[in-house]
Amino acid sequence: MPPTPHTGQPTLTIGVLAKNEAHQIERCLRSAAFADEVIVVDSGSSDATVAIAQNLGAKTHVYADWQGFAVQRNRLLQHATGDYILFLDADEEITPRLQAEIQAAVRSGQRAVWKVEWSVVAYGEELRYFLSQSSLERLFRRDMLTGFEGVVHEHAVLAEPQAPRHVFKAKLRHFSRQTVRGSLQKLTQYAMLGATKRAEAGKRGGVLRGMASGLAIFLRLYVFRLGFTGGGAGFLFCFFIALECFFRYAALHYDRAHLTADVGR
Repeated sequence: MPPTPHTGQPTLTIGVLAKNEAHQIERCLRSAAFADEVIVVDSGSSDATVAIAQNLGAKTHVYADWQGFAVQRNRLLQHATGDYILFLDADEEITPRLQAEIQAAVRSGQRAVWKVEWSVVAYGEELRYFLSQSSLERLFRRDMLTGFEGVVHEHAVLAEPQAPRHVFKAKLRHFSRQTVRGSLQKLTQYAMLGATKRAEAGKRGGVLRGMASGLAIFLRLYVFRLGFTGGGAGFLFCFFIALECFFRYAALHYDRAHLTADVGR
């Protein structure tokens, strides 16, 4: 069969960071299969993550020397060839409605950044009435994206900082915290990474500051963002995030001399 002629339409790369995500990466990658190129950067999985990604046709690269999320995203960026690049996490899923919006954005050829909000699935239940937190920058013109900075909650550095920002109407489905055990593991990882980031910025921590931060975020999520409408799953989701905030500032004070970006990603 002769090769399909190139249409001249802009192309899309979807990039995924992963480590030990064998239990959910198939769902993520199948939702990304519409892209012209799917890349997985693995951080040294000990399970079948890499094999599953390869079997699903993703271009897979392993970098086991974890140095933070920004470094991994920058490594992924080096392998991308699409005109546009969308970053996806292994615990996320692109819905058909969002896929259509992404494809329309790519076809537009705009030099812009697109943000997306989350639809949260926690402990097996979709938090239907939970109001998503601030939108996340996920789709970029690749030639506008210089790289990423930050150990955790990293941010994009753009060659055109004043580029227009758009927000997709459809939400990205986020399977955030599915088990209590997994939530406890994520608690350690993100609390320590957050403490490291704040230590590098010269910020101070402590128990009282942690309590204030944890209480404020719990009230914000559980009450004002309607986490209480999710029943027990909604409470757990908000409570674990609040605990992460508390331990971030506790570790910033008591573990300051031992903080490192390498916390077992």
